[in-house]
Parts: sequence; structure tokens; C-alpha cells
Amino acid sequence: IIEDGEVTAVTVDMGEPILAPAAIPMILPGDKDRCVGETIELDGETFQVTAVSIGNPHAVIFMDNIEALDLPAVGPKFENWPIFPQKVNTEFVEVLSRTRIRMRVWERGAGETLACGTGACAAAVACMLNGLTDREIAIEARGGVLSVKWDENDNHVYMAGPAVTVFEGEYFY
Repeated sequence: IIEDGEVTAVTVDMGEPILAPAAIPMILPGDKDRCVGETIELDGETFQVTAVSIGNPHAVIFMDNIEALDLPAVGPKFENWPIFPQKVNTEFVEVLSRTRIRMRVWERGAGETLACGTGACAAAVACMLNGLTDREIAIEARGGVLSVKWDENDNHVYMAGPAVTVFEGEYFY
């Protein structure tokens, strides 16, 4: 989107979501073709998990009051969950309405991040698969708001957000 000669927002085709456990990769008990709202145990607690890959593995966990979550304590447990042999990014999602969610992200190898494009797309797909939201939603992350649409016609996920300068520099050689 261009306004007054400046790019103010962009939309990115993130491709088709991957739901097959072996392709995520994820070790899912039983012979299931996807992990949607599965009850799975971790350290003696049970969680409802939806697993999605948008080129990298994501576990989406739905809960209330994600702001109160002690993510530095909980995040590493999910990242190193043995059912994800290549580790996993984890999105903790609070559904606010049929068109808006709030998300916190624990990225494998990095810890909590302000936002994650593939994570936002995975969270949106998980919401839609579980019947919690419409096919296009706004996602609030600590780094800002993105819009994600999962198109029924081509099965692609489209992510849109603001285009802003976050860094300028000069390279000397």
C-alpha cells in the first residue's frame, strides 16, 4: 500500500499451512493427520495444542490472560518439548473476539520476541481450525498489530502489516 509516494503497509503471501504432524515435524500419538486441539501433557500439566508449520514448527496454546504468563519460565519447557524433535516456536493466544486475538511468542533459540510473522500466521490458522475466529483476523503482539487471512480459495495464508523504518545505517568497506 502506497500513500503519498511512501510504502505504508505490505501484504505477504506466506504460502500454505502445513498440518501433517510428520511434516511439521511432530511426534503425535496415534495415527492422526493433524494436531488440532489435542490434549497433550507437559511436565504433569495438560494443554490443548494445535500444531502448524509455516515453514517452521509452531505449537499454539490457547489461554486466558496471557499478560500474566511467566513466559521466561514456561517458554523453554515448550521449546524443548520432546514431541517436537527440532524444537518448537510457541504462541500463547488469548482470543478477544471472532476478529481479534492477542499473542505472546516464545521463539526457539531466541526466547520471547515482540512479534513473529510465521507465528502470527500459525496462530491465526490454529484459531480458524478450532472454530474460534473468522478467516481474517487482527493479531495483537507486543511489537504491533498484523492482519492475517487464510484464503479458502487458494489455501494460502496472507499477512499484512505496517511498513516502518526500524534501522538506518551506512556500510563502509
